[in-house]
Amino acid sequence: MFSTWLAIVIFVITLTLVIWQPRGLGIGWTAVGGAVLALIFRVVSFHDVWSVTQIVWDATLTFVGIIIISTILDRIGFFEWAALKMAHAAKGDGRKVFLFVILLGAMVSAFFANDGAALILTPIVLEKVKLLKFDMKRMLPFIMASGFIADTTSLPFIISNLVNIVSADYFHVGFLSYAIHMIVPDLFSLAASVLVLYLFFHKDIPREYDPRNLSDPAHAIVHDGMFRMSWVILGVLLIGYILTELLHIPVSSVAGFIAIVFLIAGGSTKVIRPWAVVREAPWSIVFFSIGMYVVVYGLRNVGLTSLLGHVIEWTTHGGLFIGTVATGFIAAILSSVMNNMPSVMIGALAIHSTNAVGVMHQALVYANVIGCDLGPKITPIGSLATLLWLHVLGKRGVSITWGRYFKTGVVLTLPTLFVTLAGLYLWILIVG
Repeated sequence: MFSTWLAIVIFVITLTLVIWQPRGLGIGWTAVGGAVLALIFRVVSFHDVWSVTQIVWDATLTFVGIIIISTILDRIGFFEWAALKMAHAAKGDGRKVFLFVILLGAMVSAFFANDGAALILTPIVLEKVKLLKFDMKRMLPFIMASGFIADTTSLPFIISNLVNIVSADYFHVGFLSYAIHMIVPDLFSLAASVLVLYLFFHKDIPREYDPRNLSDPAHAIVHDGMFRMSWVILGVLLIGYILTELLHIPVSSVAGFIAIVFLIAGGSTKVIRPWAVVREAPWSIVFFSIGMYVVVYGLRNVGLTSLLGHVIEWTTHGGLFIGTVATGFIAAILSSVMNNMPSVMIGALAIHSTNAVGVMHQALVYANVIGCDLGPKITPIGSLATLLWLHVLGKRGVSITWGRYFKTGVVLTLPTLFVTLAGLYLWILIVG
């Protein structure tokens, strides 16, 4: 009993400091500190540390590679060019450009991870709506949409969200297998997101705007050669992702190789300073992932994840639909109150402890991912990306209180989550 409470206390303290970050304390230091405490009090063993490292090293290094690639594309002007292209394509129709912002966010999230979509695309969208002379009331739909869509459409590929990579690595799911099962649920999520966002904000979306206030998309491109090369490199990147499953190689090897190619090309053209980009990469996420999951392993060792597994297994007695929806909502609630990074591993460990097999097991695995991808949008603390997103907005003079975020997040997320899980259920019935 004492060890159970000890594991819970260490987890709560670690998680609180990760979210609070007092005096700028880095999340990596906090998570490693929690892991050290768990080792000192023998809540976990060194073997557990090795097991966790084997699970998360590929996921975290892939994430770092994707962020480096996204950063370089941003410096080239790739994302700004895309945003301006869509703004001009809407031809002054406010509702159409609102839809285009959502679609652009979905594409960026799918290929460059939810963090890239939230942290790179949001400032660009904010800058463009300011150029269109929108007041705060009319800017808010675009700002909220760019942040919301970053997570709700981060389902289709392993690399679309760090949560996806961790879960896929834990259950040994390859890139193609994952995509086959999750692209269709992602389309359900996209459709639901468009609908709920429009219904929630339709009164504040401007009916028209003057596209002449926007610059030519070509002016956003910093280096023509790098811009043209980036399309080729991104094509090679996508092919490489597909080959990872066929050749049984880590996804991080492909993302890392392309990141190095981009760094060399960017350095030779003077578009970037390679070492500066490497230094600014989120290396702390590597230590955070290992440390946080060591702490989560402490919960497993005292039987708490197995207890959750019994709850999940009980829901499966109601059939595939009930099991899928219940698991997704359990994961979403956990993610909203304790952050999605530890939640996805807690869910994975719980599912692993169940007796679910075949189609039911697949449904639970993917439902857990969906819940951990969408659930964080309910509260500001649901994901580190959301906290950073709010920080970025604050630095640009846009203040969104936690209370306002929560009221919006609940209304937008819950129906989208249900539709997405229903889509997963229907698709699982077809593909198995």
